[in-house]
Amino acid sequence: MGLRLHRSRRLASVVEAVGNTPLLKLNKVAASAPSVEVYVKLEFMNPGGSVKDRPALRMMLDAIEDGRLTQDKILIDSTSGNTGVAYSMLGAALGYRVQLVMPKNVTKARKDITRAFGTELIFSDPMEGSDGAIRKVREIVDHDPDKYFYPDQYNNPSNPLAHYHGTGREILEALGDRITHFVTSLGTSGTAMGTTRRLHEHHRKIHCVAAEPAEALHGLEGLKHMASSIVPGIYDPNLPDEIMPVTTDDGWDMADRVAAEEGLHVGHSTGANIFAAVKLAERAHKEQGGGCVVTVACDRGDRYFAPIRWEKRYTW
Repeated sequence: MGLRLHRSRRLASVVEAVGNTPLLKLNKVAASAPSVEVYVKLEFMNPGGSVKDRPALRMMLDAIEDGRLTQDKILIDSTSGNTGVAYSMLGAALGYRVQLVMPKNVTKARKDITRAFGTELIFSDPMEGSDGAIRKVREIVDHDPDKYFYPDQYNNPSNPLAHYHGTGREILEALGDRITHFVTSLGTSGTAMGTTRRLHEHHRKIHCVAAEPAEALHGLEGLKHMASSIVPGIYDPNLPDEIMPVTTDDGWDMADRVAAEEGLHVGHSTGANIFAAVKLAERAHKEQGGGCVVTVACDRGDRYFAPIRWEKRYTW
């Protein structure tokens, strides 16, 4: 395929850079299913560096439009990191104050990035994971409800709507009738729910899979093992055609493989997504003799590094 050149877009705000991310075909890690195309949607190319830019923007714009978010309120939510980065970036761009509650053990990179936008961080017990952050933010908002706008990403219908109108639509525009399978992992579940709803409306059957950690105690940051977690209100267990368990080792090992073999450095949740996509591709190759599987690259791997401290001056 020849290289296609596109005219550069002119943007009035960083907000306009959210969405319309490219699809990348995976060749080497999917070589075990030669009759099946495997694509990953590069959501880390959103301006905030992750898939969470989409729901954060939709939740904020919907709340501004209906008056729930005003200049005299502070946006506050619980997050394991990426949604917090998105809130922080968009809050700075749109002119709203942001506070975030996150487990104390989230990566240093995410703490530093959110603070760079002027966000105030409040830490919850690291042993309680994302559920502990949810409980803590609810306590804060209940204590002073008039002070805050609490989007509540786990229960806000604008979260999956961002993917229904964005991610799912963009996949169909790019691949149309070629797509046979879609898979993404469960965290807030917004990506899975919204995209699956849109793909299920397509005139041809698309098998949609939700991947989740295989164990309650796992190392796939941002993902939920639903049976042992506070289940998001936006999650509908009957919507996916299949639930696929993925172990921590599978997700981490695939992230390493994708970096080494495809030149794509991604986070471990993306590793879990690609592992599940390859498994689906292998099944489609064996049982159907072809197909097209799509998954999501949630964020980049460098977000999990501990960077040099952001300082104006250094002493060498």
